[in-house]
Amino acid sequence: MLSILVELRGDALPADLSARTADAVALLKESPETLNGFLKLSEIFESTTLDPHSRETVILTVAARNQCHLCVDMHEAKMAALGPAPDPERLDAVRTFTLQVLAASGAVGDADLAAFEKAGYTRRNALEVVLGIGTYTVSTFANRLTRAA
Repeated sequence: MLSILVELRGDALPADLSARTADAVALLKESPETLNGFLKLSEIFESTTLDPHSRETVILTVAARNQCHLCVDMHEAKMAALGPAPDPERLDAVRTFTLQVLAASGAVGDADLAAFEKAGYTRRNALEVVLGIGTYTVSTFANRLTRAA
């Protein structure tokens, strides 16, 4: 949980992004349950078997789809800090799969799941994508609702 709090407080972010993040956290404190729920879910998502580049791709896909500019900026910075992706095609597969899960409300077709697995992911990873979608839907929706996005 500490790493999530550090990220949200902005200790590892550029000053302008750090201030925006602090403002968003302050707005979420209106509902401690929402803030704590997001922090717990985020901590769990960070512990999944998805590699860091794949996790950030899921987050960025949700953030872009939900038009949360704060999340996009924050997670683009985090992705850049990870360095070059070892396999950009694999990340495209997780991005595509994330969009398919969103579009189908989870009911992706067998061919979509097979394509995801062919890119080197597992069924466990598919469920972890669902966890990431849920986690960052909370964040992006809350940020947009509070006008932090």
